[in-house]
Amino acid sequence: MRLSFGMIFSIILIVIFVAFAFFAIKKFLGIQDAMKIGQFTDGLQSDVDKLWRGSQGSQEVEYFLPTNVEAVCFVDEEDENLIFHSQSFIEARNIEHIDIGKMTIDGEFCIESVKSKVKMTLQKNHGEALVIIIE
Repeated sequence: MRLSFGMIFSIILIVIFVAFAFFAIKKFLGIQDAMKIGQFTDGLQSDVDKLWRGSQGSQEVEYFLPTNVEAVCFVDEEDENLIFHSQSFIEARNIEHIDIGKMTIDGEFCIESVKSKVKMTLQKNHGEALVIIIE
């Protein structure tokens, strides 16, 4: 059984196209996860800013995250105060106008992701300058 050069070349091209398709799908899924994290960060910052501008208030919020994010933690670090914990990565961001000192008495304050959702309550008491986040 002899295969012609054209048949062997066609099989090689099919293998290359299939490999490229898997690579492209993996990249698109990574972009989707990055977009969800960006939407979470932007949404949280927007909600914190709205509450921060007022004199007092409380608001329960819910955000969606990628399925591989296990928890969202608030920490007292130099440039970043929000960390996403996952099996494959740890990414950090900064949220402005939150009282990280009150939230992180034990070093960090984490909220677990349940079915790709994170629920938290944003709160600002009368006379306080910053917003706190509670579970």
